[in-house]
Amino acid sequence: MDTDEHPYIPTLIADLTSRGISRRDFLRKATLLGMSAAAAYSLAGISEPSVARAEDMPKGGNLRIGMRCMEIKDPHLADFAEKSNVIRQVCEYLTLTDRNNITHPYLLEKWQVSDDLKTWTLHIRKDVKWRKGGKALTADDVVWNLKRVCDPAIGSSMLGLFTGYLVQEYDGGEKDDKGNPKKSSKLWADNAIEKVDDATVRLNCFAPQIAVPEHLYHYPMFILDPAENGAFGADANGTGPFEIVEYTVGKGAKYKARSDYWGTGPYLDTFEYVDLGDNPGAGIAAVASRQVDGLSEADAVQVNAMKNFPHVAVYKVETTQTVVARMHPDAEQFKDKRVRQAMRYAIDREKIIQTSLLGAGTPAEDHHVAPSHPEYAALAKYPRDIEKAKKLLADAGYPEGFEFDMVTRPDPIWELNTAQVLAEQFKDIGVTINIKSLPSAQYWEVWTTAPFSLTAWGHRPLAIMTLSLAYRSNAAWNESHYSNAEFDQLLTQAEGILDPKERSKVMAKIEAIMQDDGPIVQPFWRIFSTVMDKKVKGFELHPSQYIFAHQYAIAA
Repeated sequence: MDTDEHPYIPTLIADLTSRGISRRDFLRKATLLGMSAAAAYSLAGISEPSVARAEDMPKGGNLRIGMRCMEIKDPHLADFAEKSNVIRQVCEYLTLTDRNNITHPYLLEKWQVSDDLKTWTLHIRKDVKWRKGGKALTADDVVWNLKRVCDPAIGSSMLGLFTGYLVQEYDGGEKDDKGNPKKSSKLWADNAIEKVDDATVRLNCFAPQIAVPEHLYHYPMFILDPAENGAFGADANGTGPFEIVEYTVGKGAKYKARSDYWGTGPYLDTFEYVDLGDNPGAGIAAVASRQVDGLSEADAVQVNAMKNFPHVAVYKVETTQTVVARMHPDAEQFKDKRVRQAMRYAIDREKIIQTSLLGAGTPAEDHHVAPSHPEYAALAKYPRDIEKAKKLLADAGYPEGFEFDMVTRPDPIWELNTAQVLAEQFKDIGVTINIKSLPSAQYWEVWTTAPFSLTAWGHRPLAIMTLSLAYRSNAAWNESHYSNAEFDQLLTQAEGILDPKERSKVMAKIEAIMQDDGPIVQPFWRIFSTVMDKKVKGFELHPSQYIFAHQYAIAA
């Protein structure tokens, strides 16, 4: 037996042999516990996904992808996939979760985890070089980045993920505007993030956590050059395959390939993003005229318009991408949980899917846990029930309903379409919703503060990751301002359970809390799609909408 092998690995192998778990589940669990992907695929009897050989890829050329280009204040604050796509061509992550939801070492060579899931030892690759100066990536660089995102003054959403095992909350001695104690956060111990040697970092956790490798691939967990202290723009340093030479908010980004990149590729000479604005028709026109070679995202309406273009290939993937109509429980109309329940009973999910997505989705259940998540617990489904919704509103003091504003954005168009269908359905229970469609730049400024907002959430491979980001008390991305002590305690418990079947028992309680008390109406899970010119080689659609330009090439 490999002395570095986690003791649960033999159990996984036995379960795989007895068909107690699927091969896909085996791959996900074994790799999270530190088994190499090659070994896991071999044991599972599955061929490892093929990667184009470098010698077979065309070299040179420029690739242009249409994508919104937002203001980037600090990579550790990245809060949209589009922002991460701009940065990830320059700066990289310690790990990588692929399109099959398998997490691999990336800037890491490997990791090891203790029997109790409390100690994670991260081994850094020794061949990684920074673009500027050619210096090696070191443990000091990694420690600086990990500690920086744990600093509440930075405001990274990583703080919400690390809370519960690396970071603890404490009473800071101040009061908020309602007189409640203001919580602050800090690393639970001085050695919580420990440099072992120049190529090794150890995370010493106070509680077990299974999802550490996946947390290290969250949007903002870039490994930045400490010398640049979170700055990003033209000429930013990084370990990645490209140098960014120009970035203009609302216009685009331009890159040139590194000739000394430590990894595979890049095959392109140059790469660029082109911001096509809020109008979805602009994306169609840009692809038709070959102003761009593809789009980072194309909704069902756009795909239908472009699928017969002779030069276009359509890509689709099932995801845990979704949209939530989220309410602030501290807003007067939403304080009573019966109002929030009534909003959930008001909707017809299938009609929303057909109208807003042209059928490209599956019904959700108002708890932000997808059937494809390994810890999903199947609860009893509930249909639309107008009479029950009206009674809940009446019991909460709103027998005639109420009127409220919902904030959304016009792009992508499916989000605005969803808001409009929801508003029509809420009318049936006496709730009048005024849709405030803000230009995207304005929407991004208020998405966490508007009392009622429609918000898209990206794909994540584990439900515990999404729930920690979105609904844990005081998390940076807790846009609903939701706070439930029992929810927080159960989530921390679930994060430390290795076996998804056992984790799903706790998840059933979490899901029930969300349906009873939670702050969201969640109509569907979305099938994600885009288009690329057929001359683009090496492109695969990632469920999180990520762009990996160093893997792509342009055919002559």
